[in-house]
Amino acid sequence: MIAGFAAREKRGRLEAFQYDPGPLGAGDVEIAVSHCGLCHSDLHLVDDAWNRSSYPLLPGHEIVGTVVACGPLARELRPGQRVGVGWQRGACMQCDLCVAGQENLCPEQQATCLGHPGGLAERVRVDARFAFPLPEELDGAAAAPLLCGGITVYAPLRRFGVGPHSRVAVVGIGGLGHLALMMLRAFGCEVTAFSTSPSKRAEALEMGAHHFAATTEAKAVLEHAGKFDLVLSTVHARLDWTTFLRTLRPRGTLCLVGSPPGLLQIPASLLVTGERAIAGSDIGGRAQIREMLQFCARHRLAPRLETLPMTEENVNLAVERLRENRVRYRAVLTR
Repeated sequence: MIAGFAAREKRGRLEAFQYDPGPLGAGDVEIAVSHCGLCHSDLHLVDDAWNRSSYPLLPGHEIVGTVVACGPLARELRPGQRVGVGWQRGACMQCDLCVAGQENLCPEQQATCLGHPGGLAERVRVDARFAFPLPEELDGAAAAPLLCGGITVYAPLRRFGVGPHSRVAVVGIGGLGHLALMMLRAFGCEVTAFSTSPSKRAEALEMGAHHFAATTEAKAVLEHAGKFDLVLSTVHARLDWTTFLRTLRPRGTLCLVGSPPGLLQIPASLLVTGERAIAGSDIGGRAQIREMLQFCARHRLAPRLETLPMTEENVNLAVERLRENRVRYRAVLTR
């Protein structure tokens, strides 16, 4: 039996829970969990915000731990190896997307904690091909949020060719946004932070932003009209997207990594004139996750964390702090 913490109903409190994992799959590994981060996706799953959850639901998909058992076909890893696991636990590995290294877009992809028990537990099992050896330079607590939050912001920076020549804005300086600031600084970009919290100005500048603007007034945003090659939005709230489109240079892109509710209403003229674009981005493939981990190790990038021992009281405290947007900037449970 494996012990963890699960919600037994929609928006339910996480309670002690045990499950029988059955035989270890031929290509799977079992990992003793040492660290597990929490992100808004875990909150959405507990609350069934996507209408995809089933209960009991054991969340957690920013996992660091040690391999303790390998299936006979899991030749990529060995017992005793320190690894990380993110949102994705498997894919078909045969379709054109998988063959092209875009496993995150596979129509048969499997999520680590959606339909499977996640990482808020003593142990977790996943396809060995989706457990990533961690560079020695990365601390376990710091590495955990990189497996989801880190790759979520890193992938679009690579996709849109960000480099020292780029001028980039980050909208929302929270769990994702603060990681984006650090990465963009390492890329050598000119970086602007947009936030509804003026109190975050000093921290945003320290983490990598050259400029800061509060977004409570459209005027403060429009002072940057025609400036950015890329605007990376990390928020889950409705915003004035037309105003943010006006901050793009010709052929600039507004990329959403957060998923705001409702429909986006955009004047077509802003896209046609200047050939601007709106895009979305969803984690990254396996090769890109490995690259991101090496990038963070090389540049010594580490999220700002709140760490708590993985107890029933603490996992619920972390969930509530996340729900109330009081985490600065990532929450990690430790064993």
